[in-house]
Formats: sequence, structure tokens, C-alpha cells
Amino acid sequence: MSEKPDLSQYEEALRYHAQGKPGKLEIVATKAVATQRDLSLAYSPGVAGPCLAIADDPETVYDYTTKGNRVAVISNGTAVLGLGNLGALGSKPVMEGKAVLFKRFADIDCFDLEIDSEDVDEIVNCVRLLGPSFGGINLEDIKAPECFIIEQRLRELMDIPVFHDDQHGTAIICAAGIINALDLTGRSLKDCKVVVNGAGAAAIACLELIKAMGLPHDQAILCDTKGVIYQGREDGMNQWKSAHAVATESRSLEEAMIGADIFLGLSVKGAVSKEMVKTMADKPIIFAMANPDPEIRPEDIADVRRDAIVATGRSDFPNQVNNVLGFPYIFRGALDVRATTINEEMKIAAAEAIAELAREDVPDEVAAAYKGKRPIYGPEYIIPVPFDPRLISHVPTAVAKAAMDSGVARRPIIDEQAYRNELRARLDPTAGSLQLILDEVRAAPRRVVFAEGEEEKVIRAAVEFQKAGYGIPVLLGREHEVKKTMAEIGIEGSESIEIYNASEMEHREKYYHFLYERLQRKGYLFRDCARLVNRDRNIFAACMVAMGDADAVLTGVTRRFSVAFKEIQKVIDPKPDQRVIGVSVIVGRDRTVFMADTTVTTLPTAEELVSICKEAAEVARRLGHEPRVALLSYSNFGNPKHYTADNIREAVELLDAEELDFEYEGDISADVALDPELMASFYPFCRLSGPANVLVMPGLHSANIASKLMPVLGESKVIGPLLVGLSKPVQIVPIGATVSDLVNMAALAAHEAGQ
Repeated sequence: MSEKPDLSQYEEALRYHAQGKPGKLEIVATKAVATQRDLSLAYSPGVAGPCLAIADDPETVYDYTTKGNRVAVISNGTAVLGLGNLGALGSKPVMEGKAVLFKRFADIDCFDLEIDSEDVDEIVNCVRLLGPSFGGINLEDIKAPECFIIEQRLRELMDIPVFHDDQHGTAIICAAGIINALDLTGRSLKDCKVVVNGAGAAAIACLELIKAMGLPHDQAILCDTKGVIYQGREDGMNQWKSAHAVATESRSLEEAMIGADIFLGLSVKGAVSKEMVKTMADKPIIFAMANPDPEIRPEDIADVRRDAIVATGRSDFPNQVNNVLGFPYIFRGALDVRATTINEEMKIAAAEAIAELAREDVPDEVAAAYKGKRPIYGPEYIIPVPFDPRLISHVPTAVAKAAMDSGVARRPIIDEQAYRNELRARLDPTAGSLQLILDEVRAAPRRVVFAEGEEEKVIRAAVEFQKAGYGIPVLLGREHEVKKTMAEIGIEGSESIEIYNASEMEHREKYYHFLYERLQRKGYLFRDCARLVNRDRNIFAACMVAMGDADAVLTGVTRRFSVAFKEIQKVIDPKPDQRVIGVSVIVGRDRTVFMADTTVTTLPTAEELVSICKEAAEVARRLGHEPRVALLSYSNFGNPKHYTADNIREAVELLDAEELDFEYEGDISADVALDPELMASFYPFCRLSGPANVLVMPGLHSANIASKLMPVLGESKVIGPLLVGLSKPVQIVPIGATVSDLVNMAALAAHEAGQ
């Protein structure tokens, strides 16, 4: 059994899963149940209508229930990640996580079901009887060979897709990478010698899929812990291994590797040596996919073979074989055509669609993650990244088409382009865009000052910031207090984190002179400025950034925004011709809205509202949204007319006089701005082409109240508010910010430093 993660990460993961509602999932009603009439329709007596309709025509279950968009993620916990047999309960966090990925990447609702049995018959019978509830079954973390038997029997018994992702998910992404590696090296599968090390579920699935794609049976050698699986071998064999036995003189992995064109590793760390790689054919294709450590590290391969194309299962190397590129989208396509199974044709179609994406021009959203180096199809980019926004439209479409062509689709798609558009609309881009920004930060790490460095929450965030590869965290505080807290909470690796005490820093005099030059005509004496630098960590942190000793500042955990902002303003000015504003990013279940100004401007003038519109629109665009700005009021286009909306109407006139590259409208009420049907019905002249996604509020009071109500009363998460417009990157978090909030905000500050 593998070791637990390091103590700080382990404890942080426990807190993450325990905070708020325990776990990672909840059920949310999609229909209103607010009145007696709603209740009578949702349950008795109204629910009798769809019940009778389904009894009369079972296919209508897809029209009246969630079956068509629901997958069961099922495990008995016998092979949980690399942790071994943890049992049904021990697997539950992983299964909940898998359900989250289904929802995040393909908008598929999931129930995780943990079956407390290792008996194949019991598991098959349990899942079979639950079939009417689901549109598909995703088996997960069930050990071999039982997983083969369970999947095969369920596929024979059920008329919905049954898919063991540990097998087929890895195989599909692996196959996509092989397609492109062969293309780059000018080879065909039928001419290749392939060696597969590891004879578990994933390895056998990989081998079976590439054979279905054209690899001749006798050109593949499968190896397990006892060596080559050859014809006539008896030791350690079963029917799944025997199906891939070949006539060969090779008996060890080392012998099998001689002259091999392709190596697929799904085994253990260190299984392959440099000497083995040397003996492979020209331009070898090496997929070392053992996790967390590959069979051989890419840098070791590069030492002996500069002509190799390499993939691993890790995100910190090029060409990650990541199942999340496959299973959400494969099920999305299968569900949308009501497929009875997921067959080889659908798997190959998914692999080809994923491979095709890597050969296309990379969209700006993905290119941003590579900091000026747009990834180009080649040896280090043969597999798309998981947050490529094109996956949701490309892969399900290919899978659905293959299902129709192979005769397993019960509801064919008539208009392919309309289907692609529907798929794109399913997911909000903010989460993916945020991840791409984080990837960009990782590619160009920055020094970020965590001003309140003695706080436990801040220390944890700094450690996580560093572990994520976002940059160098600098903690401000008394070194003995910081290290004492680190020891108490069991954080490891603290020696690499920089700690500064403002009153003891050797060269702080330059900060005294810098601050005195800024504040001397505002009544501050030199000793006042020295005292501010020595005693106020926000002042000291801001001086570090202003003088180029760090790239960004994060603060706010112990002081109110207004206090922290006032201190920062003593040191850092706004950008030329810009206002400083706060933009809260409100991420809901089906949309993201940017709200401004939620922190700085109390009662903006018309000119100030124009600036707020422009800056908030730019934030939305940076996070992957095409801005549609609504200047909000309690009225709609002057009805009822009131002087409080005069600034808003004047701001719209000022915007009209400029040439802008975003849509805007006002004065307009929030319900009209967010509801396109209401907008079209009563205000068909409205200039917004869809629901507003940037809300510019008439005053700080309304903006701040609304942004704080949303996460409490609505189904929303608020990121920020992001502080925009200062000449140096500073982010001030809310006092109640979590460790994750702090890490994300520090990364966003680091990202701004790189712009």
C-alpha cells in the first residue's frame, strides 16, 4: 500500500472535504417547489401524469426524468488509486471526485454507489437491478481480473453503456497519443513492434484497443511481473493474458524491448532502464504511464535517446495521458444518442477526435497557459490539455456519430452543428479559464508577499502556493513565530520558504526614503515613515513590490478591506488613466457574472461608471468571457424615472460616444439584464445579444450587498473581489477567505505581475 501524502497536504485535504457540507456533492432541485401548486406538480397528485406516460411508453422516461443525464459511478474499493484495497467506504471520496469531474467537464449528473462486496455475482446483480435509474454505468477502482468479468457480464445484461474507466479511459487517451506519435514519425501501427509492460486492466485494454486500430496480434508482446507472456507459458496466467500470448523467444522485458517501436508502461516505477531504451528502434515512442512515478523518467530517456517521443501520466511533463480527456465526453456523447453500449467504434472515434485536436491550431484560452509559447503539434504536444474548451464539442460529437454509424444509438442526432452548439453552451468557461491562468502562472513563477505571515491560514496557503509551482512565497512575520506555527501544524519543507521581519530586514532604509518621498507633503515626518515600514506589514509588503523586491502582495486575512486598501494606497498608485475598482466573480451553477465595483467607489459619477464598465469588461475577457455589460438600475430605460438613475443614463451616453469592442446597455433592472426572454418580450430594442455577464452597479452599497448575498442565498461561489487598476499587483482577500481562496488570489496576483 502506498504512503499517505505529506502531513500538510493530508490535513488540508481533510479540511477541504469536511468544511461546510461534508463531501463534494449535493442534490439540487431543477424545478421550483415554492408554492402549493409547485408541490402538487412535483409530487402528488401531479406526478401521476409522467408515471402513467412512462408506464405506457418506457422511452418517455428520458423526457420526464433525469435518467438520460445520469451516470452511476460504482466501486467496491478493491483497487483505489495506488492505495490498494480500501474497501467500499474507503473508495467513496474518489467516487465523489469522479462524479464532480463528470459534472465539471460534461455537465453529467452522477450518483456514486459503493458496493460492500467482493463477490462478482453480488456486484453484477446489484448493478443490474439498478439499471432503470441510470443512463450509463461507470465502473471504477475494481481490481483485476474481477473487473473484466463484471464489466463483460453487465454489458451482456444491460441496455445502457457500461464502461470501466480504469481500462478503457486510459486506453483511449493512450491511443490518441499513439495516433499522433505515429503520424510524427511516419509510421503505421501495422508495421510496428509494440511492448506493453503490466498485464492489469489498463494495460490489457490499451493493447486490445490498438489491436482494434490495426496492430497485428503477433507484433505485440505483453509482459507482467514474471516476464514475457508467450505461447505455452503456464505460470501466473489467466484467460485475459492468454489471449495476448505470442510465439517469441523473448522471456524478459529487457529482451522484448530490443528493436521495439512502441513501449507502453502501466506497471511500476523504475521498470525500464536507460539500457533498454538504447536498444529500441529509431524514433521510439515511449509511454511510461505508471503513477505517480513513471517506469522511466523523461529526462533519463533524453540522456540516451534524443529522437524519442515520450508521454507519462503526470501533469508536470509534456503529453500527459489523463483520463479526464476521455470519460466525461465519451459518456456525454453516448447519453445524448441514448446508446445501448460503448463499443470499439466509439472508443476509436474518441481517440481520433482527441488526437485531431492536438493537430489543430491551439485556441487563445489554451495558448495563455504557455506564456508566450503557443503549443504547436510536435513531439512535446501530441495530447491536448484537460482544460481545452474544444473537447466538449469535439469528442462527444465523434462518439455520438460513431454510435449512430455502428447501430447502437436509439436517438440519432439530426443537426450536428446544432448539437455542437448545445454542447458548448453546457459548460461555463470560467473554471477552465481560471485553470489556464493558473497554468500560465506555473510556467512563469513569481515572488508573492503574504503580508500576514504569522497566521496559520496564511502559512498553509503559502506552502500550497509553492507546492503548486506558482512561485516563491514570502511570509512577513517574526521568524520564530512562523516556524513555531509550522511545526505545530506539521508542515514540511518550510526551509525553502522565505520569512522576513519588517523591523529586522537589513536594507529596509531604502523603504524609509521611498515612503518619505511619497508622503512628506502629506504631513508625514521621516520617522513616521520609518515607523510605518517597521510596524505595518501591509506597508512593508507594498514597499517590497514598489521597489522591485517582490512581484505581488496578498493581504486581508486580519484586517477589513477598507483598512488594508488605505495602507496600500500610501505606497502604490493607480495605473495612469485608470480607476481602482473591485470586481467580484460570481460563479453559479449555469453562468458566471462579473459584478463591479464591489469595493472602492461609493457613488460613482457618470465618468466613473464608464471607467468601471471598461475595466470590468476587460476582467471578464481575461477570464474567457465575451463581455455583455449591463449598467444596472431599479428602473428600465427611465421607467419609473428617478434622479438616482441620471448618472447611469449619462454614462450610457458617454459610452455611445466612444468606439468600444464590447456590448453594453442601461439603465436596466437586474431581472431584465439576466433574462433574455424577458428582455426580448418587453425591450426588443435592447442592444445585448444575450444575458448580461458584467453587472455594473449604481453604487458601492448595492454592489457589496448583492455580492455578499449571492453565495449565502444562491447556489454561487464568489471569487474575489479582484482588485483592479493599481500600478502594482495587490489582492486583498475577504477576512473569511479559505486557504484555497488565498492560493487562488495569490496566483491571480502573480498572473497580473506577468502581464
